[in-house]
Parts: sequence; structure tokens; C-alpha cells
Amino acid sequence: MPGGRLTQQERQQIALGLADGLAYAEIARRLDRPTSTITREVMRNGGPTAYRADLAHRATEHRAHRRRQAAPRAAGAPPQTPGRDAEAVREYEETLTTVFMQSGTPKMMARVMASLTISDGGSLTASELVERLQVSPASISKAMSFLVGQDLVRRERDERRRDRYVVDDDVMYQGMMASARSTAQVAETARQGVGILGSGTPAATRLENIARFLEFVSESLARAADQARDILHTKPDTTAEPAPNH
Repeated sequence: MPGGRLTQQERQQIALGLADGLAYAEIARRLDRPTSTITREVMRNGGPTAYRADLAHRATEHRAHRRRQAAPRAAGAPPQTPGRDAEAVREYEETLTTVFMQSGTPKMMARVMASLTISDGGSLTASELVERLQVSPASISKAMSFLVGQDLVRRERDERRRDRYVVDDDVMYQGMMASARSTAQVAETARQGVGILGSGTPAATRLENIARFLEFVSESLARAADQARDILHTKPDTTAEPAPNH
């Protein structure tokens, strides 16, 4: 499987694939690239409806130029953990950000979540996030208001009285429960419309079915999250034999 950056010709093939309505996985298969590479490339360059190969190529060259210019500033960044490939870590952070965005998280919030998630300590101060992401303090503040409100991040005060933002082992559980609550609220609102639109009418029947569907999904999601919560607090057994494929 080829590595390295996408070529201009590959970007043209991506654009043609999108125009033909191909899925990311199919485009990736034809280029012999990981699906995540194609997904990240498209999402960071306008999305499937606005992607243009020439603009994407120029934008990538511009980002690479900016990174080279900013290289001296990296001396103040936290040291890399020994044994890690810094470029691979950066690429993975971009991939994780893209996945968060595809799940509905706004871009800046997704970038903050990705940075917190891949930090070994699971926590960063606002100033550390500003330095890491090269954005304004106001952008971090706005992102944190959203993430804290969604129970995805916890705010703490450290010994220097600075706000420190934390993602702990329960972050995925809290996110799933928040999603379950949100889904349940939509279901409840849909059910309210049944009486207003008149039971038995086509619109009311549609809302009733939506409500029943979302109620089932919400209850199942909350139940599954509760049952699986202990996994988040269990240290993986790296010595165990891999499970056989069935």
C-alpha cells in the first residue's frame, strides 16, 4: 500500500470518483489507499459536494509551507514520547478530528477533542491548547463552552488556579448518555405532535412511528452504555491471544 502524501493525479481521481457518486471506501480501493486518507482529504477540502482537486492540492502545499515556517516554534511544544513518530501522530490527530466532525461535532470542538484525547495526561490548559492548535483564546473558550455543556469535557482548577480541561475514562460513556438523552427528547417532541396533528392522520402516524423508533434507540443506547461502562476502566490485556475469527 503506497504511503506519503496524495499526488495531484490521485486528487483528480478522488474528484472523479466523487462526481460518479462512489463511496470513500471504493475510491480508496481504486487508489490503494486507506479509506481514512480519502475521508480526511475530502472533509478538509470542502466536503464531497465542493471538493476540487486543484484547490485541494494548492491548500495542501500551503499547509506544508506553513508547517515548515512554524517549525522553529515547535521547540516550545511538549516533547514527544520516545518511540513515537511525530508525523504519524500529527496525521492521526487529523484523522480523529475528521471522524469527530463526521459524527456532527463542529470543527474547532473536534480539534480540541482530538488534542485532549491523544494527550497522555488526558488534560490540557487553555493556553496549552492555544499553543498546540495555533488558534485564539476566544476560539478555545467557545469550544470548551460547547464541550463542557455536552459532558464531553470536564473543567478543573489546577494548583496554579488555571482552568484545566480533562477528558477522563468516562468521556465516551458521558457522550453516549448525552446522545441517548438528546434522542429521547426528539422522540418526546415527535409524540407531542401526534395529538396536535390528529391521531390517525398521515402526519401523526409518521410522527408516532418516529417517536417509537427513537424511544427504542435511546433506551437501547443507554442500556448498552451502562452495560459496557466497566470496559472504560479496564486495562487492556496486551499479552492475551487474539480471538479467532469466525
